[in-house]
Amino acid sequence: MVEYGLDDIVEMKKEHPCRKSKEWKIIRMGADIKIKCLGCGSSVMFPRTEFERKMKRIIKHTEGKEVN
Repeated sequence: MVEYGLDDIVEMKKEHPCRKSKEWKIIRMGADIKIKCLGCGSSVMFPRTEFERKMKRIIKHTEGKEVN
């Protein structure tokens, strides 16, 4: 299982149509995960299981935060 936390920067498998950005910032965690596109600033919410399936890797892990 991949460990990720609030404010981490993650890469998704598919590009966002804005500027072909694959980098997103996790801005809310719970049963659902809300992420914000670093290209255009739009946000999307996924159920945790769907987010984990669509996430490719963690680009930057924010230190000092709780990891789920």
